[in-house]
Amino acid sequence: MKTLQIDLVSDIACPWCAIGYARLEQAMEKLSDELAFTVRWHAFELNPDHGEEGEHILPALAKKYGRSEAEMRATQDQMIAIATELGLNFEKMQERYTCNTFDAHRLVKWAAEHGRQTELKKALFEAYFGEAQDVSDHEVLASCVEAAGLDVSEARDVLASDQYAQTVREDEAVYQQAGVSAVPAFVVNNRYLISGAQEPETLIKAFREIASEPEEASGR
Repeated sequence: MKTLQIDLVSDIACPWCAIGYARLEQAMEKLSDELAFTVRWHAFELNPDHGEEGEHILPALAKKYGRSEAEMRATQDQMIAIATELGLNFEKMQERYTCNTFDAHRLVKWAAEHGRQTELKKALFEAYFGEAQDVSDHEVLASCVEAAGLDVSEARDVLASDQYAQTVREDEAVYQQAGVSAVPAFVVNNRYLISGAQEPETLIKAFREIASEPEEASGR
């Protein structure tokens, strides 16, 4: 059975990233008899210059995109409906505040060394979109670490230091230089870029096409 490597570039504060991964899960499940997958998460910050003070999400988005709060609420309502259908908890999506996600990305890098990146990422999505928690707060991050089945004491040591900071910055630089300017972005076998939260059927078709190519053509 062939294995496809998927490098998933995303931000914790990106609702389409949560939706995109849920759709990816469905695609991988439907292909489980044909293909194996490895998934690695990579950092992207939608708001890298975010300060300590958070802003309510609706006025923040209205200002960013030059639209009214009512328009932004309607767009968010559509995302909530999509997420709910996928089994995601976006219950408090419109109650959240903007926040810095750099420390959360550091923990995701740390979690990779324990084989629980995806578990932590999903816990962070749940905290931010489902519970409107501040995922820059170290206590919130500690609770996500616990939910992901990781060592909270070790995570606190990471947060109290600058561990993985350079790793995150280098990770961001690599994908920015590769042309990733929006998330989610799926890089398959270090060669093929799939942008956006594509439907499971679209992903299935793409994965089958990639898997059917000769080894040399796929760059492996």
